[in-house]
Amino acid sequence: MSPRAGLTADKIVLAAAELADEVGFDNITVSALARKFDVKDASLYSHIKNIKDLRCRVSMLAAEEKTDLISAAVAGLAGRDALAAYANGWRQYALTHPGRYAATQMPLDPVVAAAWPGWRRGIDLTYGMLRAYGLEEPDLTDAVRLLRSTFHGYTNLEATGGFGHSRPTAASWERIIDALHIALEQWPSTDKEDQK
Repeated sequence: MSPRAGLTADKIVLAAAELADEVGFDNITVSALARKFDVKDASLYSHIKNIKDLRCRVSMLAAEEKTDLISAAVAGLAGRDALAAYANGWRQYALTHPGRYAATQMPLDPVVAAAWPGWRRGIDLTYGMLRAYGLEEPDLTDAVRLLRSTFHGYTNLEATGGFGHSRPTAASWERIIDALHIALEQWPSTDKEDQK
């Protein structure tokens, strides 16, 4: 590619996302991207502010990709079927795109997140799936935290070879989805908390 030929912020962010999957999200640099485009670093700075801005944009791109994948998987489903589709979409994205997935874990500035429609869409998707279990606040937030920590922890351990037992990780994953479904269906009442 010749310098500046068709160079846009979107192309730079997509290239950064691809690079993140190759070398890890924390290892993407403006210099490495400039080499990919065969331009000087300065050529990229006319499209992005700095490395923080670039990483933020990669995080938003990855979160939207992940939300799109999960949204398509859960469409028309409810209960355990929706939970399984949601979980499997999460796992698929995390294992297929490790660098992009790591980007989705980057804390975003609350002002940036609030102004970004993709952030709200991801939250609405998760809360909508959980409302089918009859949960309301504050239980919804607690359930979201349970799912996120379970899915993130499991996929992170799986991706890094953290499970040494001979039992297939896919089999354990299915049992975890079963257990989460039961937990969500039998969510404990908050009355005990209110009495403390």
